[in-house]
Amino acid sequence: MALIRWEPFREIERWEPWREMESLQQRMNRLFERLMPDGERALSFGVPAAEMEETDSEIHLKLEVPGLEAKDLNVEVTADSVSISGERKSETKTEGKGVTRSEFYYGKFERTIPLPAHIQTDKVQAEYKNGILNLTLPKTEEEKHKVIKVNVG
Repeated sequence: MALIRWEPFREIERWEPWREMESLQQRMNRLFERLMPDGERALSFGVPAAEMEETDSEIHLKLEVPGLEAKDLNVEVTADSVSISGERKSETKTEGKGVTRSEFYYGKFERTIPLPAHIQTDKVQAEYKNGILNLTLPKTEEEKHKVIKVNVG
């Protein structure tokens, strides 16, 4: 003989897939934010993306820093690294009583990039155009002529 278990009436919950997708996106964003080390967040979190090319005589470094003017950038160069910092300031305009959503990053950023060779800090050239900072970093004379002996065993 089978027993039948009677349960009192339960309220039916409405399934809202869009709300669940938004909740999932928020949880994924929090997960990625926790996985990123402090100060080394990806471009979408405000840290400038970079490309580096090395030739025999110089290093070319290109950084993506849109939305800033050249005067708002601080670039410091040592013999073996480049540091760039700045701040993107919010231009808040609220009209009416609507909801505003922004995915733009505002705030201070800083990035230090180690260089593969020593450079002549007094001969660095910089150009900023259309949100791209181009740095030309000439290598020191000893780096240009540096020869390393490799022992073959």
